Amino acid sequence: MFALSLKNRIAFYYSISTAMLIFVVFVIIYSIVSFSVHKNVTDNINFEVEEYLEKIQFVNNETKLIDKNEWIKQEHNEISVNPVFLVLSDKYGCEIEKSENLRKESLHFTKNSQVKVVSDFKLGGKLVRQMQVPLIKDNQIRGYLLVAVSLEEASITIRNLLNILLLSYPITLILLFLVARIITGRSIKPILNIIETADKISQENLNSRIDLPKPKDELQLLSQTINDLLDRIQNAVEREKQLTSDASHELRTPLAVIKGTLEVLIRKPRNQTEYLEKINFCISEVDRLNILVSQLLLLARFENQKQNIKHEEVSLNAIFLDVLSRYSDKIKNKGITVKHHFSEDYIIKSDNYLISIVIGNLISNALKYSYENGEISIDLSNDASTIIVSIFDNGIGISKDNINKVFDPFFRSEPNDHPEIKGTGLGLSIVRRICSLLDIDIKISSVENSGTTVILRLSKEDVK
Repeated sequence: MFALSLKNRIAFYYSISTAMLIFVVFVIIYSIVSFSVHKNVTDNINFEVEEYLEKIQFVNNETKLIDKNEWIKQEHNEISVNPVFLVLSDKYGCEIEKSENLRKESLHFTKNSQVKVVSDFKLGGKLVRQMQVPLIKDNQIRGYLLVAVSLEEASITIRNLLNILLLSYPITLILLFLVARIITGRSIKPILNIIETADKISQENLNSRIDLPKPKDELQLLSQTINDLLDRIQNAVEREKQLTSDASHELRTPLAVIKGTLEVLIRKPRNQTEYLEKINFCISEVDRLNILVSQLLLLARFENQKQNIKHEEVSLNAIFLDVLSRYSDKIKNKGITVKHHFSEDYIIKSDNYLISIVIGNLISNALKYSYENGEISIDLSNDASTIIVSIFDNGIGISKDNINKVFDPFFRSEPNDHPEIKGTGLGLSIVRRICSLLDIDIKISSVENSGTTVILRLSKEDVK
């Protein structure tokens, strides 16, 4: 099968569907004309029958014509010009009288017919329609009147109509296809515009957008959808570039520190204490680098949505207690008081590993940004449709200018003011991505130098 372009394919399908409709219309036209012509012939025969029935009389059980001169009229003597053929017979079919134009021909006779009989046959090589009418007197058949009319004119009319329809049908289809092709070409012009714009778009040039067609139709919706898709792709590419740039910077920093420390260490002999001090410092930087790489890989996996979400029973109470146990040394070293209010067991259907990452990062941030001897409050509660998780710390807080940036990768609020607080700035980015995957609503509110509150809302649709 030939590969057709979209324009030709639409025009072809449109032509096929219209051709079927035109075919049905032509058949209806032909049927109506044929029926009308044949009905007209039948009406003419009926007229002739009624006219000649008035000129037939019954005398002494014989059937006769009142006026024989009628039989010698011109129309009964010629066959070439729309003739009418007449036969008067007795009840046995024997001809009593017949029109001169029949000459040696005879009309068809149907024996013992009690009603009108209409039939078509060829008379002298030409098609005629005949009506046989019984002549009844005193409830007895005394004879028959046979009237026939030529169908040649009707046949020629119908045949000419058929030829015209057969000739006009392919011509109509060809013209229809050409017109449909022109109209389709104009209709798909916005699609060609889409193709042209798409050819100009590359990773380095994502600013091009498709001009929206003026009519508010499916093509405008398609163009708008593609523009929205390009916006999302451009934002994703820009975020990826920013993430790559920030990741490169963050990875180079500990590597540069490690390299500088080792270069200083080998410049001259050192004592054991100095070696241990520098090596331990390098180990801490390697640990920091390892954490950074792990977080980058985790964030990249979530960004690509390659993580398979599990649906298992998750105890929020148990996860909080486990996380607090893991950070017990840090809690003790900073003298932080942790208060938790669990009025009941909160069990949901979700991914235990991902929930643990979210809660672990939030508790880690709360501990990291709390003052010495500070306080952290954890609360689990219910409302009409959700489970609410609230984590509050009375630490350094976040300024109003930075509160909307806390979920951006590598963002850290005022790192120069608190150089003692180490971090990568990826924790909350990972938390937000996981919350998006698990359909968890997360809100952060904070007052600088007063503390930060994180609220998670988990839908009860997944709650056991």
